[in-house]
Amino acid sequence: MRRTILNKFVNTSKPAALAVILAVSFAPMQAAAEQIVARMSGHWSPKHQSSIHAQMFADEVTKRSNGRLKIEYYPSKQLFGIREVLGAVTSGAVELGGVVGVVSFPPINKNFNVASYPGLFSSYEQQRNFFLKSAKGQEIWNDITSKSNSQLIMYNPVGPVMTFSSARELTGIDVMKGLKARRLLKSELPMWKALEANAVSLPTGEVYTSLQTGMIDTINSPPGSIEAYSWWEFLSYGQKPYQYFADAYIMANKDWMNSLPTDLQELVLTVGAEVGQISTNTILGAGEDTLKKFVDRGGVVTVLSGAEKAKFDKLMQEKVMPAMADMFDEDTLSEAQIFASK
Repeated sequence: MRRTILNKFVNTSKPAALAVILAVSFAPMQAAAEQIVARMSGHWSPKHQSSIHAQMFADEVTKRSNGRLKIEYYPSKQLFGIREVLGAVTSGAVELGGVVGVVSFPPINKNFNVASYPGLFSSYEQQRNFFLKSAKGQEIWNDITSKSNSQLIMYNPVGPVMTFSSARELTGIDVMKGLKARRLLKSELPMWKALEANAVSLPTGEVYTSLQTGMIDTINSPPGSIEAYSWWEFLSYGQKPYQYFADAYIMANKDWMNSLPTDLQELVLTVGAEVGQISTNTILGAGEDTLKKFVDRGGVVTVLSGAEKAKFDKLMQEKVMPAMADMFDEDTLSEAQIFASK
């Protein structure tokens, strides 16, 4: 019956029928051709707050563009790890990537190490404003994005960093001696040396097994990470104060971003700003919620105060900070300190 009706339609109006048939046939192909698909690499596990917000960003861009721009998010370093992702963005191996600043940026410009200088910045906003609004900060940021051919799309912080251990209760700085500490950043080494701990360089993906085997027993980490990666299966003790605010970003390949139609560029930046604000507003609370769960699991969190806090501050001031001096230019630290004091 269907063939008979179609044949009748074709026979009675061949030009019109042909036009209709061609339109119907090519419509799906045209829609497929117009859709832009971008891959976004993340090393975070799907349960990590930064991963949750990265997925939220990808879904929202896809939704608001009505599928014209589809962002496919790959968590758990399915594509690239924490140390490789910015290079992948730079080369165009992926269009977007989740980048942890203190890991990826110092190899490009060592002055970004001020972001991990203990106690320098008091909030994410203050730290970001240094790179956005101060002359020295802008110089550093522009150098990094220019050399990496990248563009900031979204802030996606991983959380403020504190110390956790499976070995013993962290009642002060003296108990750190002899601990087997994981080091992710070059800037962490002066602190571990000052504490007389033994530092082992490890990427995120190797921490769980290393804790499990006893290769390491201590880490510096945002609270959310010990839950997201199940590190708290081995960690039993935590120590505050927070040392620095570890920020992360969704970065895009600059050439790819410029190749998008203007309306899609605006959409990506708009969604990035909105989801980035949600991520920033929730990360501190999420970390504290994790610490509550950590305590409920039997964990112990020590907040240094009084004489122990004074000893910690003295160690930072007299040993750690001087040892970090060659990690950035003197004028960079000076300008950052002035900016942070305002």
